[in-house]
Amino acid sequence: MKLQVIKQRGLWWSISIAIIVAGIASMLFSWKTIGAPLRPSLDFVGGTRLELPIACPDKSNCKADVLNLETIRKILEEQGLGASSVQIVEGQGDKPPAVSIRSSTLDAAQREKLQKALVEKIGSFDLARSSSETVGPTLGKQLFSSGMLALLVSFAGIAVYLAFRFQWDYAVFAIVALLHDVFITVGIFSILGLAFGIEVDSLFIVALLTIVGFSVNDTVVIYDRVREVLAEDPSRSIDDVVDQAVNQTLGRSINTTMTTLLTLTSIFIFGGETLKYFALALIIGFAMGAYSSIFIASTLLAWWRNRTPGSPVVPVPAGE
Repeated sequence: MKLQVIKQRGLWWSISIAIIVAGIASMLFSWKTIGAPLRPSLDFVGGTRLELPIACPDKSNCKADVLNLETIRKILEEQGLGASSVQIVEGQGDKPPAVSIRSSTLDAAQREKLQKALVEKIGSFDLARSSSETVGPTLGKQLFSSGMLALLVSFAGIAVYLAFRFQWDYAVFAIVALLHDVFITVGIFSILGLAFGIEVDSLFIVALLTIVGFSVNDTVVIYDRVREVLAEDPSRSIDDVVDQAVNQTLGRSINTTMTTLLTLTSIFIFGGETLKYFALALIIGFAMGAYSSIFIASTLLAWWRNRTPGSPVVPVPAGE
């Protein structure tokens, strides 16, 4: 069956616009409620994260039900830490369930006082296995600035390469497709932050950079095929050329994306808390990268070429 990407481009664009608008609305609401478009982790805003696992004599029957979020929040308010973020971390393997608290920066005395209050009012925690980390706000700002700079440099480098390799309109629409993938990934994480308290850390920036690299790879493959077909018959309709190029590369795009997503899904399920949301960001971004390469970058190129007839055909370099 031949996929008619041009004929149904209105549908593909509408789906993308709807998801992006929902994400932007979520980011605006998040900015109004928590002061940031995404829920930032300690990596960016600084503070202390305290993780207290429950004492679990019977490891075969160790459940997080004993941890009551409302009670924990009440204790934090009594300690003057009412703005803290609290999450229950499910146990994995020999690791028991724990309560994870992110608060303003706490010194040793304040941490000890908070732990004592939690033990007295909730129950026994395994303090020997507790962990805490503190990040200063200056380091958080440096991490954010460096991450944003790396993202902008990657976009600029990709644009220059594609403009040199193909033509400027190819480069523009490839960048539009990359922005599409980044906006959707960020928007979905904004929604998850509001709904489930999911935070973004420095690994999220790494995920965005990885998404950009993966997405542009698929786009280049389709654009390269468009160029080859146009070189064979420059008088052919650009709509037919794009449809043919997408269908000829569709199997490769699907196979590459699916095998990658299977690996990332395994990391998301079994990789532990540290890699869980990093893998989730990659799952969302890679899926959107394949979608944008097939349905957005290609259809935008055809739309533009129809509006600017007489665009020169980029020759295929010798040896390709």
